[in-house]
Amino acid sequence: MSGHSKWSSIKHKKAAKDAKRGKLFTKLIREITVAARLGGADPASNPRLRTAIAAAKAARMPNDNIDRAVKKGSGELEGANYEQVVYEGYGPAGVAIMVDVLTDNRNRTVAEIRSLFSKHNGSLGENNCVSWIFSRCGLLRVGKGGVDEERLYEIAVEAGAEDISEEADSFELSMPPENLEAVKDALEKNGIAILSAEVTRVPKSTVTVRGKEAEQVLKLLEALEDNDDVQSVAANLDVPQEELEQISA
Repeated sequence: MSGHSKWSSIKHKKAAKDAKRGKLFTKLIREITVAARLGGADPASNPRLRTAIAAAKAARMPNDNIDRAVKKGSGELEGANYEQVVYEGYGPAGVAIMVDVLTDNRNRTVAEIRSLFSKHNGSLGENNCVSWIFSRCGLLRVGKGGVDEERLYEIAVEAGAEDISEEADSFELSMPPENLEAVKDALEKNGIAILSAEVTRVPKSTVTVRGKEAEQVLKLLEALEDNDDVQSVAANLDVPQEELEQISA
């Protein structure tokens, strides 16, 4: 989990900045739209949409924005037809990277992603070149304020969580993707506030990266995250904590 957790912590630190620039809302709206298109407009029967709406509300997106995104997905309002694409490649030091995108123009997006890899000393690879390194995982973040770790663990494990790790200001719970909604519901029923919920990719093994190469990899990951078409980025890097704090300061 270390590789995911460290990049995850960086992403959460920059989330407020992204929200100010509107980038976070853009990504969330696309996810809601696609979730509604694929699984229907009723969150009660569409777990992906339910999770997307919860993430949007956690980011304080206005309800009107959420409603419009759902209606665009269901066809009630006209909107772009987004396509799901996954790109795979390598960063400096051979770090494996997977990029999930939602795009209305595949040719434009692949050109932009390839350019970002090249600019930051990486390379875009073929399909399945690194996907075997990652597994799908449900992740929940819970704030530490007023939360008893033992009780949190007890509730989460009973509902289907498999692991819990501690960050500076939060707990991160991991579980099989199919258990995400059950764990989320169990925590909410017990009055435990959830900071974020997502299904993501977690590396089965990591590559330790230091110094200049660590800085290069992190710059590549952030550049990919900043692309409007990119929904999420996963990498199997492991950067020593002291270096990570210096780089991300």
